[in-house]
Amino acid sequence: MKKVALSTDNKNKVKEIFAILSKYDFEIVTKSELGVTEEFEEIYDTLEGNSKLKAEKLREYCSFAVLADDTGLFVNALNGEPGVLSARYAGEHGNSEANRKKLLKNLEGKSDRSAYFKTVIVFVDENGDEYVAKGILKGTISTEERGENGFGYDKIFIPENMDKTLAEIGAEEKNKFSHRKRALEDLKNILGDRYDSSSC
Repeated sequence: MKKVALSTDNKNKVKEIFAILSKYDFEIVTKSELGVTEEFEEIYDTLEGNSKLKAEKLREYCSFAVLADDTGLFVNALNGEPGVLSARYAGEHGNSEANRKKLLKNLEGKSDRSAYFKTVIVFVDENGDEYVAKGILKGTISTEERGENGFGYDKIFIPENMDKTLAEIGAEEKNKFSHRKRALEDLKNILGDRYDSSSC
């Protein structure tokens, strides 16, 4: 069984990633399980740049494969904001409520509320070879918060061809089609059968 380290300790992300990659014979460990306390500052202006940074930083702490991701919400009427700054849109990193309020405020009076989530995953194998996978979920921004599930912008994002926000849909249903799910499926396609249980 081969180890894969995740650059996150977010329980929601870890659970989702573990479920989707279950076909592979991986032992998945989180950043904190490796004893890593360093916060990997996102200094680049692209999701891919930040994902690569986190993957490369984590590789300094282990000799096995690592997986890092970065996600952004891109709103068309706001020229792509909050984009790569999604987690700190209102200033404080991780203040989801403030981020949602700022976004709704900035969209007041806008007729175009179309948006999309994009996740970029960087997987670096035990040999140092790098693979990049992507996933996109299109939708619209609601006019008010709805639902009690999820995290981040889930309470104000309505996926394409649906009438409920991600927070109203719930985690189990969301994980069937989310941007992160699509990025992980893309990664599975890129890796093929290199790491499935029959070849490890």
